[in-house]
Amino acid sequence: MANEDFDLASLAEFLHITPAEARKMAERGRVPGKKIGGQWKFFSAEIHQWFEDRIGISDDRELVEVEKVLEIQSTKQIVDSFHIPDMMPADLVFVPLLARTKPKVIQLLCDSVGNTGALWDPDKMGDAIRKREDLHPTALENGVAMLHPRRPMTTIIGDPFIALGVTTSGIPFGGPRGTLTDVFFLIGSTNEAVHLRVLARLSRLIREPEFLDTLRSTTNSADAHACIVQFDEQLD
Repeated sequence: MANEDFDLASLAEFLHITPAEARKMAERGRVPGKKIGGQWKFFSAEIHQWFEDRIGISDDRELVEVEKVLEIQSTKQIVDSFHIPDMMPADLVFVPLLARTKPKVIQLLCDSVGNTGALWDPDKMGDAIRKREDLHPTALENGVAMLHPRRPMTTIIGDPFIALGVTTSGIPFGGPRGTLTDVFFLIGSTNEAVHLRVLARLSRLIREPEFLDTLRSTTNSADAHACIVQFDEQLD
């Protein structure tokens, strides 16, 4: 998704719907927008957050449809037949991640990715993630958190990536109703459409039956990466 704001026509194109459908969504308050001078305007940052929220509450069928929309919008930074292992090589899987506090998880995961060369400034990424978490925690009720900054950080990464860390026990991470978190995905994107597409795919993955139990039963990075490959293939 580009950083420019949308009018009805461009929002409809982004969502892969008709302008009439986009207008109806706006008028019913189903998508964030404002009328300025009698014309609808949709701010990119608000649409970005709305899409993230929609991904978080969608069921499996809706997530498939979201992925289709984002496949159209995403750039060729990743191939059209996108799979999570395309952005998560084995050296970006850290199991076990030896951290017992929220700050340590963020620091250790960023530093570990930095050591592979995929992230050029771990401290800057860590600061951006902490600010994002302060605004709205990414921890979910199933013990998974999807760490990412509010905006793609094109100056500190070369290619988009996904990293994974799994701690030996759950820790407080801002999850709903005090749920503890032990599975941490770190998303590094250079494009907002790619970022949202990754979120949609990860959301489908963590809902796969037996995926989280299988992942949590792994004791090393190689087995955890093999688990990701196995269950990602099942999504298609």
